[in-house]
Amino acid sequence: MREPYQVQVIKEPICWKVAVPGSKSMTNRALLMAALTEGKVELEGVLFSEDSRYFLSCLVSLGFEVEIREKERRVTVWGHKGKIPKSEAEIDVGSAGTAARFLTAMLGFSQGRYKIFASDQMEKRPMAGLFELLRQAGATITCLGKEGHLPVEIQGCGGGGRVPRRLNLNLDGSTQFLSGLLLIAPMIQEGMEIALVGRRKDGAYIRITRSMLEEAGAEVVFDGSSYHIPPQVSYGQRRYQIEPDISAACYFYGAAAVTGGRVLVEKVHGNQCQGDLKFLNVLEQMGCRVEERKEGIEVMGPPDGRLKGVTVNMSDFSDQALTLAAIAPYASQKVRIQGIGHIRQQECDRLSAMAEELSRRGVLCAEEQSAITIFPGEPKPGLVHTHEDHRVAMAFSLLGLRTEGILIDNPGCCGKTFEQYFELLDELVNG
Repeated sequence: MREPYQVQVIKEPICWKVAVPGSKSMTNRALLMAALTEGKVELEGVLFSEDSRYFLSCLVSLGFEVEIREKERRVTVWGHKGKIPKSEAEIDVGSAGTAARFLTAMLGFSQGRYKIFASDQMEKRPMAGLFELLRQAGATITCLGKEGHLPVEIQGCGGGGRVPRRLNLNLDGSTQFLSGLLLIAPMIQEGMEIALVGRRKDGAYIRITRSMLEEAGAEVVFDGSSYHIPPQVSYGQRRYQIEPDISAACYFYGAAAVTGGRVLVEKVHGNQCQGDLKFLNVLEQMGCRVEERKEGIEVMGPPDGRLKGVTVNMSDFSDQALTLAAIAPYASQKVRIQGIGHIRQQECDRLSAMAEELSRRGVLCAEEQSAITIFPGEPKPGLVHTHEDHRVAMAFSLLGLRTEGILIDNPGCCGKTFEQYFELLDELVNG
């Protein structure tokens, strides 16, 4: 779907019950862990999207046996206990950041030689911090284009005793670097200390990784400055149940906020490990009610649709910065979003994108290096440019639920994580 999508304005408070796909973050982590387990592993609730399909395709290119049952949202992987079946291969990660970072880490600790290719968009995203650590470990990495970026050729370090026991990693580029290294723990049989340098030490996505490792019997220790991977790690889990994607759920919760209605997202619960649950606290600060029910969490927007202003640091759940930016014009006071400088290096410069698209729609905002302030105002009709970014497309669709004439350019870019988003939105609006 490349033709612009016109969002239908909603005149009455909504009352929706929604089922969202599985978590992209958990799907790709589970795929990697399954490949490093010995024998058959079943994954349930799998997200099928552009990113996960690239990940699956890469595993097949590396020689792993994979059985896909898309209608059942199931994947079976036959793992090789930390080994890669093919000693030489080429893979294409497309625009999938998790595939790019996780598989690069795996290949860096392998005993083979591989080439990694990517989309133009992914080639612009940072990889230097991960490359530097892999070189410390003894891998040979040859950049085939711009230094510090994909595409690359990798000769793995072999994961043997010659690998240093302590390596330094800068997370300022992406916490996915660390997640990738923790997830490949079964390849680092003598154990390792990963000392963190730079400003970022932890984050919501690292906590997802650690939670999944613990469930698989592979606990790692964080002492405040370093992560410690113990020797002889192995994964014992034979089945993974992927949680619903909280990131996707938040767009529908945002719809409740701007319409003064109510939305229940099935199977979303407060004890789940995804960091975007923190967005519900922000909605509460803005005047929404959030209630946990047996079927899932329900959000109820203010009956008059008048949201309160808020100042919030979203460094730990920055995927929802765009969602908050899209509902911010309807608040009664200014909304300030802080701690989001790192989102400039994601699928697009998301901070500039939100400022640019709000300004195009006549909403006053002030962009800073790592923050944005958005002032109340009625958006003007017009076309929202998605910058080829799925989260821009989905988040800014919320503008059109209250403002007539909002169109979303190239809605098909949502295929990266949520292929049926706009079809589902149509079904819900037309009831």
